Amino acid sequence: MGRLIAVVLFIAVMVPAGLLARGWARAADRRAVAAGGVELVPPSEAGAAVLARQARHGRRLRQLGFGLGLVAVVASVVLFAEASVFLWLPALVVGLLAGVVLAEATRPRPRWAVSAPARRPRRSEQVSPWLLWAMRAAVLGEVLAAGALWRSGDLDGPVAAVAVGVPVVVWLLAETALLRVLVRALPAEGADVPVDEALRTWTAHLVTAAVSVLALLPLGVLLLVAGLGLGDRATDGFDLLPVALVAGGFSALTAGVAVAVFLFTWLEPVRHTEPALAG
Repeated sequence: MGRLIAVVLFIAVMVPAGLLARGWARAADRRAVAAGGVELVPPSEAGAAVLARQARHGRRLRQLGFGLGLVAVVASVVLFAEASVFLWLPALVVGLLAGVVLAEATRPRPRWAVSAPARRPRRSEQVSPWLLWAMRAAVLGEVLAAGALWRSGDLDGPVAAVAVGVPVVVWLLAETALLRVLVRALPAEGADVPVDEALRTWTAHLVTAAVSVLALLPLGVLLLVAGLGLGDRATDGFDLLPVALVAGGFSALTAGVAVAVFLFTWLEPVRHTEPALAG
C-alpha cells in the first residue's frame, strides 16, 4: 500500500511540470501571432530602425553573457582544478541566461513618437500571468530550499550564497525589464503598433523563461539532494516526505528543461521580411 501511495504522490507532484510546459506551448502560439502581425503590416522607417537596433543590442549583450560564462569557467578551473569539470556547463548556462535578461532590461527606448495621451497595454497582453507567477514561485522555492539545506549543514555557505544570489539578482533584472515594457507608451504611428507589441511580447517571455530556467534547474537539484538525504535516515513507518522531495526535484528539472527548449525558440530577434512577390 505504501508503494502505491508513493507512486501516486510521485505522479501528482510531476503534474505542475506538464502544466508549465503546456503554458509555454501556448506562449509560443502568442509569439507566432505577434510575429505574424509584424509581417502583415510594413513598419515605418522609425519602426524598421528600432527592429535593427534592438536586434544588435540583444546579440551584443548575449555575447557578453556568454563571455562572462567563459570567464567563470576559467575561474572555476583555477579554484577547483579537476573538480571544476562539473561546473563548466552550469557556468556557461548562467552566463548566457544572465546575458539574455540583461539585454532585455537595458534595451534602448524606441525612437518613435508616442501616442498622446499616452496609452499603455495591460500585463496580460504581454505574458500570461500564470507563467509570470510560476517564475516568481520558482525563485522563491529555490531560495527557501537553499536556505533550508544551508541551515541543516547539507550546503556550504559559499555554495548557498551563489545558489541564492544569482537567481535573485537575475530575477530583479527581469522585473526591471517587465516594468519597462509595462510603462512604455504605445507608438503614435499605427504601422508601428505591431512592432511594439512584438517587442514587448519578446521581452516579457524571454526574461520570464530565462529566470524560470535559472530557478527551476537549481531547485530540482536541491530538492533531489534533500530527498535523498532524508531517504537515508531510519524512520518508523512509511515516510512520504523523501518521496515528495525527490518527485519535486524531478518535476522541477523536467520543467526547467522544457522551458529551456522554448527559450531557445525565442532568442531569434523580431524581424520584418518583405514578401517575395512584393512590388
